[in-house]
Amino acid sequence: MESHKKILGILYIISGMLQLFIFGLLATFLASLFPFLANEAGPDGAWALEWLGAFIPILLWGLIILFAVPSIIGGIGMLQQKSWALTLLLIMGCFKLFSFPVGTALGVYTIWVYAECNKK
Repeated sequence: MESHKKILGILYIISGMLQLFIFGLLATFLASLFPFLANEAGPDGAWALEWLGAFIPILLWGLIILFAVPSIIGGIGMLQQKSWALTLLLIMGCFKLFSFPVGTALGVYTIWVYAECNKK
């Protein structure tokens, strides 16, 4: 079972880093898109762009803090064989179940590893 825990830790580190990369690309894309939208919107749409320009970075940072960072922390904890890591990864795995198809597979694998480790 130790090999499955190691694989799970590595997969979560990769998953978290991939999420950070994707959120970074999305933030860069949106930051470069807003000046073009501001020119097209004119004065009537400027208020909406100001609101979106302030809200979207907060939303992206919230998603990073909620999903990517705990995945990386849990993966590192799993590789270091910390007792809390499997519980954290189970919680993250439940969130990943909704991300079809790769996240679903990772979530199911996480639940299976958790169930196998807690058999009596």
